[in-house]
Amino acid sequence: MNDKEIFAHIDHTLLKPCATRQDIDLLCGQALSYGAASVCVPPAYVDYIHKKYPDLNICTVIGFPLGYSTAAVKAFECLDAILDGAGEIDMVVNLTDVKNANFAKIKAEISVCRQACGEHILKVIVETCYLSEDEKIALCKCVAEGGADYLKTSTGFGPAGASLEDIALFRRHLPQNVKIKAAGGIRTKADFEAFLEAGCERIGASSGYLVLFG
Repeated sequence: MNDKEIFAHIDHTLLKPCATRQDIDLLCGQALSYGAASVCVPPAYVDYIHKKYPDLNICTVIGFPLGYSTAAVKAFECLDAILDGAGEIDMVVNLTDVKNANFAKIKAEISVCRQACGEHILKVIVETCYLSEDEKIALCKCVAEGGADYLKTSTGFGPAGASLEDIALFRRHLPQNVKIKAAGGIRTKADFEAFLEAGCERIGASSGYLVLFG
């Protein structure tokens, strides 16, 4: 892959809590100039970006970064973001339910968000750094049966991010129609290439533009 082909798989990300409009404008300009898969931004900026950059694919985060808001709240967040112009939703799974082994509730939560998203892309963030292997495998089933389009590894706010070992595990346990997004700690061109070769369709990264074109 050349650099533009790699960038076409990157959700160009800015989720810092103090991000300014100037920061967002820079992110969007970079994404448009070099063809990022999307910009991944806080929900508060979706409407602004959609109005100023109508051709830009916008991804936003729901239940972020801790995931423990209720399913009804997450569904409302999904719908609100889509009405503001988001094309893709990255929703954090409820880790308290994971640790309580309440996988039926997790599947139901994903299904509710799937309904709220309609035809828009839904990615489910499972935050791998907190999970056992058995929990990771169980979540593959939840993500698939709940109707999500992607399993995403990490928020980038936890103590660790994506690993190639987890990507291999997920690819073995997910049906082919469910794609994988790796995020967290992916900062070099070699990293981008390795995760794409391992089976990821998307990579969440804030450094992609500087690494590939800076």
